[in-house]
Amino acid sequence: MKPLAARTDALRQSDIRAVTFAVNRVGGINLGQGICDLATPTPIVEGTVDALHDGKSIYTAYNGIEPLREAIAEKARAFNQIPVEGPESVVVSVGSTGAFVSTILTLCDAGDEVVLFEPFYGYHAGILRLHGIRPVVVPLARDSGRWTFDADALGAAVTDRTKAVVVCTPANPSGKVWTEDEIDALYRVADAHDLWVITDEIYEHMVYDGARHVSPASRPGAYPRTVTLSGFSKTFNMTGWRLGYAIAPAPVAAKMGLVNDLVFICAPAPLQHGLAAALPMPESYYADMLADYTTKRTVMVDALNACGLEAAPPEGAYYVLAGLGERHSEPGFETAKAATDTLIEQAGVACVPGPSFFQDPADGDGYLRFCYAKEMPVLEDACRRLVDAFGA
Repeated sequence: MKPLAARTDALRQSDIRAVTFAVNRVGGINLGQGICDLATPTPIVEGTVDALHDGKSIYTAYNGIEPLREAIAEKARAFNQIPVEGPESVVVSVGSTGAFVSTILTLCDAGDEVVLFEPFYGYHAGILRLHGIRPVVVPLARDSGRWTFDADALGAAVTDRTKAVVVCTPANPSGKVWTEDEIDALYRVADAHDLWVITDEIYEHMVYDGARHVSPASRPGAYPRTVTLSGFSKTFNMTGWRLGYAIAPAPVAAKMGLVNDLVFICAPAPLQHGLAAALPMPESYYADMLADYTTKRTVMVDALNACGLEAAPPEGAYYVLAGLGERHSEPGFETAKAATDTLIEQAGVACVPGPSFFQDPADGDGYLRFCYAKEMPVLEDACRRLVDAFGA
């Protein structure tokens, strides 16, 4: 038999998937994968049921139904302050991951380089490699519990093969929220080297302590070289529905739509119609969601610190990237992988080992990522298990 494609040689099951299987085997609580097992808002569910009953189950336009693209464009103008031309600048895809695939296939050729900031979201790196694009990692600095950006480090990483830079804000796994000053400094580098900027803003409604989410494409002069990715999975607790989108200047979005057609045909039709019928959601929904996650953040951080880990409240998203601290020298905590196994075995609670988010596994070996997007009783049970097993 002829060999499989060389692009599959380095593919391995992600740590996120692996810990999910491991904790499921012991009937434990999964704080590893960002499943977000809260209830999907009733208007979205009812709108989708109506769409199914109405037979809205055939192919849609490859870039999404117009009512949904119009709603996204209006939201982008009002909330994100992005100067979107109109629905022609929006591509609805199979999750924000599908939008990312369509983006890189539109912007990049095999052999190009794309900059990721470390700690990074592993799927971004994996998808780039799968398509023959080299991820170039620029580490963020750790300063008093906050991850900070160094424009000089980005500039030093740029070569004549660099095509784009990926910015996650709020970031998974670090919880970093990029400031206006940091974004402006990044665009000075992007302008100097003529780079595309791809932003992942899927956690845009989860920004804490009075901070404000700033969409990079909203900054002066930034929109023409920016593709903004987001979606509905995290905000509306519908990760399995696979609905996300990209926003880009209309000529770029037109090409991305054609790529999206070849790879995915279209996003699920009845789900698009159901979501379009429910939007816009009232502002109270977002305020209540943020208040709920703020409380859960405190519960999670307090429990981890009580277990001897080093946990600082994230600025955004719903993950805590906790340091192993002094536990790193204890039996069962020698490595992040060992610590993950220990938590599953002794407490029945799963997290994700830090090396999943670093180019050199050794750089992430002192971290564990915990997700607190859970119903409060489930989160409290998980935290109680952790403190009972590992608390002082």
